[in-house]
Amino acid sequence: MGEYLHGIVDDFVRYWPVYSSIPLVAALIGWVTKLVAIRMMFEPIEFTGVRRRGRPFLGWQGIVPRRAARMAGIAVDTMTEQLISPRDIVQRLDPERIGKEIEAPLREAIEEIVVDVAERYQPGLWERLPDRARRMVIRRVQDQAPHMVAKVIDQIKADVDSVFDLKDMVVTHLVKDKALLNRIFQEAGHKEFRFIGRSGLLFGALIGIVQMIVWLLLRVPLVMPVFGLFIGWFTDWLALKMIFRPLRPRKYFGVTWQGLFLKRRDEVTDAYADLIATEIITPRNVIDAVLRGPMSDRVLTMIERQVDAELERHTGVAKPLVLLAMGGGRYGALKDRIAESVMTRLPETLRYVETYAADAMDIRGTLVTKMRELDDAEFEGLLRPAFQQDEWILILTGALLGGLCGELQVQLVLLLTG
Repeated sequence: MGEYLHGIVDDFVRYWPVYSSIPLVAALIGWVTKLVAIRMMFEPIEFTGVRRRGRPFLGWQGIVPRRAARMAGIAVDTMTEQLISPRDIVQRLDPERIGKEIEAPLREAIEEIVVDVAERYQPGLWERLPDRARRMVIRRVQDQAPHMVAKVIDQIKADVDSVFDLKDMVVTHLVKDKALLNRIFQEAGHKEFRFIGRSGLLFGALIGIVQMIVWLLLRVPLVMPVFGLFIGWFTDWLALKMIFRPLRPRKYFGVTWQGLFLKRRDEVTDAYADLIATEIITPRNVIDAVLRGPMSDRVLTMIERQVDAELERHTGVAKPLVLLAMGGGRYGALKDRIAESVMTRLPETLRYVETYAADAMDIRGTLVTKMRELDDAEFEGLLRPAFQQDEWILILTGALLGGLCGELQVQLVLLLTG
């Protein structure tokens, strides 16, 4: 036995640079496999590889962008069910203030709408009117337009769920912009991803020391690839566990530990709220979703009602004569044309209220407040889906890469030690 151990010591002394490199290579394996796993989560954004009959056949697309609709849906479920609702977004808006904010651009738009409608439905009459009379008609409509828009916004606020699908808006936006979907997970968990890479170095080096000792004792070629496979698998698995577990601080061997993501809740909350408020639930996106989204026909109906009310108020007792002169069909077409013209111009006109709307809605403040009310399990749901979807692929990839590196390592050690 003594002679056996003496031989091991002599072998180590003779080839110590080679054997000392085993933990270093193991650390490198742990680090590289983690970097590859992280990149595989998010890159490439679009499928890269061979397609067969137009479908992906052999290649890779990042897990998050590949499952963009599902990932976005999971992220949005947490966002819309626990953090913010359509009512939260619009309830702070003051319709009268919006009417004043858009008055100047709206007056310009209304002038074009009035001229277009008049020339289309009463061309002869409009052309014969003196210029002063035309200006008076235009001015009267312009004066009433901000009030009409304010009333429409009041109706939207009163029944926001019927005209604004927040989940559809966010999912559509994220599926279209997969890079932004990546950013949600990357910015919320950038320190966790950095930890994964660093943990691979540490855990890989520790396991590599054991690997070196086992190799010196046994000198079995299978040791290296098996340990490499174990390093790739175990360090991936452990790093993922340490990010999310335990939910609350616990002591392990005298050291207090809490899942990294949960430990820095305040920092994650600020970063997440900033990104959502500046890139996704913005006044511009909300306006487009309301006026051009799947429920925009209901907004058009609201505008038509207001146009009808305004025409009723202005024609009054003369309405039967107007109907007689124009015909019911042309009168209805006139109302529809005015409503459609207003609807078409509103998105551009409402751009002028974006600064006010952003301050009034305070999406960031709302998100921060609601996120701080989440319990630990609910908060975990903000980032955990990025890992849960096909995380076994990441762990398996780490294991296979580790095994391959281990096999290369054993061939190198055998070559250098004769």
